Amino acid sequence: SYYLRLLGILTKSNIKVRRKIYHRFNWTASSFDVLHALESVGAQVYVTGLDNFKGLDRPVIFIGNHMSTAETMLLPGFIQPITNVVYIIKQELTKYPLFGPIAAARHPILVGRSNPREDLKIVMTEGAKMIEDGRSIIIFPQKTRSKFFDSKSFNSLGVKLAKRNDCYVVPVALVTDCWGNGSLIKDVGKIDTTKEIHIAFGKAFKVEGSGTDEHNRVIDFIKSHLKKWKREELIVQ
Repeated sequence: SYYLRLLGILTKSNIKVRRKIYHRFNWTASSFDVLHALESVGAQVYVTGLDNFKGLDRPVIFIGNHMSTAETMLLPGFIQPITNVVYIIKQELTKYPLFGPIAAARHPILVGRSNPREDLKIVMTEGAKMIEDGRSIIIFPQKTRSKFFDSKSFNSLGVKLAKRNDCYVVPVALVTDCWGNGSLIKDVGKIDTTKEIHIAFGKAFKVEGSGTDEHNRVIDFIKSHLKKWKREELIVQ
């Protein structure tokens, strides 16, 4: 029943994309439609820390772990009403049926993930343009979405971008394995409503020095919340 509702949301959003009216308000609305669809089948969603990035004088780089499709769908609904935001995503995602046109319509920064040096150049160049235009950026520094959080595969690209453009960093801790990754189609996995969805936004901060301490601060924030939510088994030691 959830995926039937999701199909309806994506179809309506695609119609708006074709009509060139999938603007930030409709993006926010469709994100909340996904939230309500999850809640309608019994999912419990908890969000904290929204006040931590209200009223800032510069755009924000949101840096979080990437566990499932859920955060991709849900985060715009919570962030976009406070600050205009774009994603850094893999270019291949814009070619997905239904989801691809929606992703492409919201001005993402596209990377290939096959050439880290080229991706760094793209993120730094395109990211600076977005920030200059007053847009905040969501980045998942892991190579791919994973149920487990491995700090060794969590790169510092977001911190580098924030430092170069004098932006704030807001760490984001996520537990979203209520929406499982599918075996055949990764975005279509089991919805397990016995698992709570948690999204926590940390306090905004600027990057000083080399950025090493700030990168570790983001990692510590994520780990501490996974422990707080009693999901320590998701942390790769």
